[in-house]
Amino acid sequence: MTRTHGGFRGWAADRTGHLTRLRFTSLRLRLVVVFGLVALTAAVSASGIAYWLNREAVLTRTQGAVLRDFQQEMQNRAGALPAHPEQDELQHTAGQMANSSQRFSVLLVATGTDGRTVYGNSGGLSGFSLDDVPASLRTAVNKQQPLTGGNKSPYHLYWQRVVDHGTPYLVAGTRVIGGGPTGYLRKSLEPEAKDLNSLAWSLGIATGLALIGAALLAQAAATTVLKPVHRLGVAARRLGEGRLDTRLRVSGTDELADLSRTFNNAAEALEKRVADMAARDEASRRFVADMSHELRTPLTAITAVTEVLEEELEAETGSMDPMIEPAVRLVVSETRRLNDLVENLMEVTRFDAGTARLVLDDVDVADQITACIDARAWLDAVDLDAERGIHARLDPRRLDVILANLVGNALKHGGSPVRVSVRAERADAPGKETGDGGDGGEESVVIAVRDHGPGIPEDVLPHVFDRFYKASASRPRSEGSGLGLSIAQENAHIHGGAITAANCPEGGAVFTLRLPRDASDLAEQPGERAGAVQVTGRGTGQGQEDAR
Repeated sequence: MTRTHGGFRGWAADRTGHLTRLRFTSLRLRLVVVFGLVALTAAVSASGIAYWLNREAVLTRTQGAVLRDFQQEMQNRAGALPAHPEQDELQHTAGQMANSSQRFSVLLVATGTDGRTVYGNSGGLSGFSLDDVPASLRTAVNKQQPLTGGNKSPYHLYWQRVVDHGTPYLVAGTRVIGGGPTGYLRKSLEPEAKDLNSLAWSLGIATGLALIGAALLAQAAATTVLKPVHRLGVAARRLGEGRLDTRLRVSGTDELADLSRTFNNAAEALEKRVADMAARDEASRRFVADMSHELRTPLTAITAVTEVLEEELEAETGSMDPMIEPAVRLVVSETRRLNDLVENLMEVTRFDAGTARLVLDDVDVADQITACIDARAWLDAVDLDAERGIHARLDPRRLDVILANLVGNALKHGGSPVRVSVRAERADAPGKETGDGGDGGEESVVIAVRDHGPGIPEDVLPHVFDRFYKASASRPRSEGSGLGLSIAQENAHIHGGAITAANCPEGGAVFTLRLPRDASDLAEQPGERAGAVQVTGRGTGQGQEDAR
């Protein structure tokens, strides 16, 4: 079932990819459409003009030949008839006229000797009749025109194209000058219509071929244009992935070649800039590390001296001069603070250099929290809500550093009571709390440290984990180093977890630590403790002070 569902998803993803590539916003598709529209417009225009010109030429040529032949037959044969012919004479003459080279139907109309209208039809009783002649044409043929200098004849030849049952015809008529019958012809234009239809089909096929050719040409042009653009996109993605040595091969002198040169210049400048920044960053980290190591030697001696002075201060012999006692206490506290700062700087240097390692062990989270609080004498000040049995594979030392920072900050800068709660979360039911550590579906441990103080200002929240961040410029000095929360966040990250800070609606701040139940995939083999340093609760619980 899973495989089938996965196959369907893969097929759907492939289809989506194809549709995405063919979307109208695609430059390739737009080029093909534009080329196709241009070719279609040009082909249709050319075909329409060619069809119209050929149609007029064919019809005009056929029509002219028919009308000339009919007019000649009317003069030669119909003009030879008497003024009042008999029907047989009209019928015979119509048949002779229809046998001309143009092969048209003829209808002759005249007045007989008895004054009745007689008809002569070349096709017999079922042939061409007067009803097949449009009334407007009959009226024009029988209308006598006034004689003028430009008009020498009272009657003229008139014609009209008609369609009868889907077949086109040419119908014309005229009267014999000087008296005689009126003649009409009807000529089928079906052969010419078939020729024009064949021409239209040919032009349509030519238009389709032109459209296909334009599409192929557009595809070739799009490939030529888009291939460098595609290479540029691939190079840009590789550059974004950090491969700063990516360069494009430049060929030609066109705009795309100029674009490739510009990209290469930009990539080269970026590579140089990043290399310079990396070198300066490495030098800075090395300086901090060297400085921290160099400071440890004199600090060791100074610490020993301050411990002696502190013992003298705590002794009840009264040997310490009351005038210098405040100065001695200041020296002792500041030496301790300086020692903590150096230790924190060395820890930060290890994180920056990537030499920090996890030393994992199976721990009961509730026991670990209790040990951390008990070691710092915070049991009376902290309300612990953690059931035993929630086990995790973590680095106990680094977890202790995180807890010391979060709980110490809550006690120092928050309001009582401080509450520490622990819950295990399932991957299929986020947020569900359980104390059963044996359920294999639980994947992460969530530790929340909440105080009931004034909370953290909203503009400060995004910066609480920044190094040396001071919420107020008027408080440049504090007991903390400004690195505690930053180190706690780094320790969470090295486990594959994170710490978030927020304000509770009921008041106070809450820091939420989320760690995986098993960090084995992120750790080195046990025993590799490169750069591991024990950071005491006094030295690590100061980071939030600078934020608040």
